[in-house]
Amino acid sequence: MIIKKLRILAMLGMLYLAFPFLARAQVNSAFDRGSYITKTDTLAYRILFPKKFDPNKKYPLIIVLHGAGERGNDNEAQIKYGPELFLNDTIRQNYPAIVVFPQCPANGFWSNVKIDKNDLGKYVFHFQEGGEPTKVMGALLGLVDQFLDKPFVSKKQVYIGGLSMGGMGTFEILRRKPNTFAAAFAICGGDNTNNVSKYAKKVPLWIFHGQKDSVVPFDHSQVVVDALKAAGANPKFTIYPNDDHNSWDDAFAEPQLIPWLFSHSK
Repeated sequence: MIIKKLRILAMLGMLYLAFPFLARAQVNSAFDRGSYITKTDTLAYRILFPKKFDPNKKYPLIIVLHGAGERGNDNEAQIKYGPELFLNDTIRQNYPAIVVFPQCPANGFWSNVKIDKNDLGKYVFHFQEGGEPTKVMGALLGLVDQFLDKPFVSKKQVYIGGLSMGGMGTFEILRRKPNTFAAAFAICGGDNTNNVSKYAKKVPLWIFHGQKDSVVPFDHSQVVVDALKAAGANPKFTIYPNDDHNSWDDAFAEPQLIPWLFSHSK
């Protein structure tokens, strides 16, 4: 009897250890693979369609930009954070949408940011004002335009958001296409405050940041929020007092994030 119980406990332990891999496999199978390709650019992406997708209907489009740690060319790492939110049965039933996770190449960066390190080994971000888009931002702009041409995409409900490097990329694409997005969210990102006026009154924003962020300082979101308010906007700003850089865990767990996005349309 004791041996039998030990075997059962061992099997349960193996299932517990295997659970993350099973969950990851489910995510991989749910998101189809795609690529945006031109003569000069290629941008891989993963895409999730509504459960009962009807090409004759129009659906909201949500684009999610990953952080620097998920860069690469496997077309998989970018769905490490966030996909579970969009796979939630209640969300999929009540807010059917097309969700796209593009992947930034290993040496690319969504936005124009110069990055140094200080004497303490901490990253220092210098957000640029204006300028030409990075190569991968150029590809992202093309990808957005390509989806806007799809008959099943609602041009009135196009949303974008991202975390860390993706949060920075979110702010940048908003100033480059301020009339495209109905709403956006940025998690532990940042921008040059001189860029804010270009999207302040055109795109509702929900900004998140961990107050103890040791990678992208909390101040980078605070100054953007201050600049948005100074420009006449009214952004939502959620501060997680005990979060370090991984504030995306709490942000993606916010029950009102998707309802808030869908409450806005062009």
